[in-house]
Amino acid sequence: MCGIVAGVAQRNVVPILIEGLKRLEYRGYDSAGLAVISDQQIFRKRELGKVKGLEALIAEDPIEGTIGIAHTRWATHGKPSTRNAHPHISVDKVAVVHNGIIENHEQLRSSLKSDGYEFTSETDTEVIVHKIAEQLKTSDSLFSAVKTTIASLHGAYALGVVYTEEPNTLIACRKGSPLVIGVGIGEYFIASDIAALLPVTQRFIFLKEGDIAVIKIDSLQIFDESGELVERPITESQLKADSVDKGEYRHYMLKEIYEQPWAVSETLEGRFINHRLQETSFGHNATEIFDQIKSVLILACGTSYHSGLVARYWFEELARVPCSIEVASEFRYRNPVISPDTLVVTISQSGETADTLAALQEAKRLGVKHSLVICNAPESSLVRESDLVLMTRAGPEIGVASTKAFTTQLVALLMLVMAIGRRFSLSDSLEQQIVSELFGLPGNIEKALQLDSSIETLSQRFADKHNALFLGRGTHYPIAMEGALKLKEISYIHAEAYPAGELKHGPLALIDAEMPVVTVAPNNSLLEKLKSNIQEVSARGGQLIVFMDESLADSDDENVTIEKMPSVNEIISPIIYTIPLQLLSYHVAVLKGTDVDQPRNLAKSVTVE
Repeated sequence: MCGIVAGVAQRNVVPILIEGLKRLEYRGYDSAGLAVISDQQIFRKRELGKVKGLEALIAEDPIEGTIGIAHTRWATHGKPSTRNAHPHISVDKVAVVHNGIIENHEQLRSSLKSDGYEFTSETDTEVIVHKIAEQLKTSDSLFSAVKTTIASLHGAYALGVVYTEEPNTLIACRKGSPLVIGVGIGEYFIASDIAALLPVTQRFIFLKEGDIAVIKIDSLQIFDESGELVERPITESQLKADSVDKGEYRHYMLKEIYEQPWAVSETLEGRFINHRLQETSFGHNATEIFDQIKSVLILACGTSYHSGLVARYWFEELARVPCSIEVASEFRYRNPVISPDTLVVTISQSGETADTLAALQEAKRLGVKHSLVICNAPESSLVRESDLVLMTRAGPEIGVASTKAFTTQLVALLMLVMAIGRRFSLSDSLEQQIVSELFGLPGNIEKALQLDSSIETLSQRFADKHNALFLGRGTHYPIAMEGALKLKEISYIHAEAYPAGELKHGPLALIDAEMPVVTVAPNNSLLEKLKSNIQEVSARGGQLIVFMDESLADSDDENVTIEKMPSVNEIISPIIYTIPLQLLSYHVAVLKGTDVDQPRNLAKSVTVE
């Protein structure tokens, strides 16, 4: 979950590395550091906290070099501290940056200590740099030493390595963690995400699992896992450098909330002909695969898991397709039973979520024949591992609390429900109704965004609160779960979600005047039952905030505050009712003064188990 950026060029790479780290800071912000080689010496700077601290340190005591590696850290092994910050150095000659987890680091550490190496950090990464230094004693090149070293590593890694004796060579390799090469004019860079390199290039090579790259100013060689020299295609990115800027917005999260009408439009673009979904949108052989499917299994984590929960309702209610969903991090540890004619659907914003990737691999081991991923990152590991792919096209999402990625996942999942549902009980008329609702969705999201100022005022009720409950029923229970997750992620208020009918089975004991209760109440078949649940809360002095269809919004209960939502069809209402919950969590976090885009202890792309 850390961020790597490195480069070799004919100019000073330090400003490029600093800018790249800023653009990767969503991946970790416990500490940051960089190292360059100049006059066959390693010069390193490291600082606890965010990249701006490292930038200030270098401004006070500049370093320069035409080859360098840099890193922003999300702590796994070892607490956040300067000595645990990357890059790590061995014998003043080798420097390494690392993303991932080395599972056998304790055994390697013990062996290296017996060889006389002194450890100065608590990280698993330091065993890598010492191991490379040890291998250099008997290797003819840095490449050979790195190749031998990674063969001894168990776990996941993306590495950038430099060596004073080969001052114009940068080694990059990956296994289980993403790494991309940026191709410039007379220069090369590597990074965990193309966003880091957009200011210097739009041409990228995505390394595959097990690849090792030997990078110099005038040459690039890539070797696959078997040691064969290979060529990887260069991809031209359509993203611009300013696509990951905040623009006029105070925070990335707010910008991304307001980008949702555009993001949904992008997700739909080109996937319908005469208002009919084209199954080739999922892959050239999608029709053949969908014809064999008898059930669906969804694997996901966090926000993506919540989108899958909504989809389960859609699959079963709209199309009568058997559907189950699992938390990916638990799936492979419970010895599941899966039918071979099940379509395994993974959902991941980054496509590199380690738990989801491992769950997909376990499903394949258990005999599942077909898989599909819904993802926002082309060339990611989950995309490469899956038979079918539907990209959400949400664009870069920098805020750790996912917003537009979630809504576009829901849109993509509803498209999948239509495609598979055709083979079950989804009628042509219902499909056409769904298509019509989807194409009206951007306009309805715009209407929901008009609640922003009202919700900002409402957020003041949470200024001194430490707990909150979220309630929903049916497809809106997962939306309540997502609302609670957003609030706890960025405002640090403890928030839990319950199906409203479960109140009387325990949570009602928590209700008092100090407990805000947020309820999503669309106009659907469960509304009357939900109103009864609202009365249960009000009768006990609970303070309710109810997001309700504007055609029904009426209450003279002094304990109930109603926010009027646009009237929409119940099929797409989960997507619309997500918007005010995103805005609520955002404004509460701003009011509390937390770091909205980079909340404590969290990182955007969870590439470790």
